[in-house]
Amino acid sequence: MKTEYTIKCLKCGKSYTDGIMTLTDGCNEPAFLRTVYTKKRISPGDRALGLYMYGDWLPLRRSIRGSSAPVSYRGEKLGEKIGVKNLCITFNGYWPERGVNMTTGTFKECEAYSVCARLPESFDQTLVVSSAGNTARAFARVCSENNIPLIVVIPERNLDVMWFTEPVNPCVKLIVAGEDSDYTDAIVLADFISGMEGFVAEGGAKNVARRDGMGTSMLSAVTTFGEIPHYYFQAIGSGTGAIAAWEANLRLIEDGRYGKRKARLYVSQNAPFTPIYDSWKRGSREFIEPDPHIARAQIGTIYAKVLSNRKPPYGIKGGLYDALLDTGGDVLKVENQEAEAAAGLFRETEGIDIAPEAAVALASLINRVKEGEIEEEALIMLNITGGGMERLRREKKLYYLKPTGRVIRKEISREKVEEVIGEITAKKEYRR
Repeated sequence: MKTEYTIKCLKCGKSYTDGIMTLTDGCNEPAFLRTVYTKKRISPGDRALGLYMYGDWLPLRRSIRGSSAPVSYRGEKLGEKIGVKNLCITFNGYWPERGVNMTTGTFKECEAYSVCARLPESFDQTLVVSSAGNTARAFARVCSENNIPLIVVIPERNLDVMWFTEPVNPCVKLIVAGEDSDYTDAIVLADFISGMEGFVAEGGAKNVARRDGMGTSMLSAVTTFGEIPHYYFQAIGSGTGAIAAWEANLRLIEDGRYGKRKARLYVSQNAPFTPIYDSWKRGSREFIEPDPHIARAQIGTIYAKVLSNRKPPYGIKGGLYDALLDTGGDVLKVENQEAEAAAGLFRETEGIDIAPEAAVALASLINRVKEGEIEEEALIMLNITGGGMERLRREKKLYYLKPTGRVIRKEISREKVEEVIGEITAKKEYRR
């Protein structure tokens, strides 16, 4: 399965043939690249194709096994409970009865299956991914099942999220940023690794495949309901999923069959860690980077710990600021107790558990409705970015991936990283 597309710089407007892991074109101002697909009208395939049912708008060089696509349905019970009539729930996670089988329980599988399918069959290097947890678990699962060499880097404090329903292939290695390190420290550590010969950075938000993979949530909602929603709700750590929804929205407008509206992006953060909220409320493109000591303490208290990016793609051309501005969107904040109550409400009305970050999104929707900001008849898309994890833990035997290397924050340096990677590559089981 291959897709015809080019990539375009959002600053200078130049278009390029895609290379292997092309993340930037060297423009003098930081800017995202964006995929431009030859096929302007999307024709979703059979659900048996998994994520690749939306292959018309994914940058594919191949398809790999094991994927599942998001499922969208009308949330009548939940909608009635919170006071809206036209609620689209887009569910990402594990819910076999609904036809969604993401066995890591998170929509990060959508980006992992897209990114890995962008790699050519001949790819012979080691992919490097940094994560607060969910992305690492998703990439580890996909690479393990498809024999793609991978190093994932996460904060040690999030080690408990590295669970799987099958044993992990030795081609996947885990390195932790130790002690009080957070997601940003993991990013710095991963950058050092990817700078070494034979290792390639996955690229995060700059990777067009990651964004287009997450954009399948919007594609699911719109092709199911037949129109672009008025509102889009999602919790964010980096905001990449919201950027992806915006980009998919623009393609759907160009398609011409689903209306011309732009869904208003309502993205939420878990207080007290709200750097994107704080920056947006200032009305400026400039991101206010939080004090790292204060941020680490705040991250330790939030309910949804994966929402912890201290350096999101906020002000970059084509980033979150532009997405919010273009859609008339807003950034909201949610307290722990509000999110916990929302999680209980979803379980009560829909019959399945949801991830803490999805509960933050639902809580922000509930608050907006209470404030009278949402029209009763509006089509509302609620992106449940993770769910069914508790069910997975009950029904499946779990296998935990143990770290192969550890670097504490004060020792993160090129020399230390080379030492740790050298120890890993020297082992007989290591292979690329």
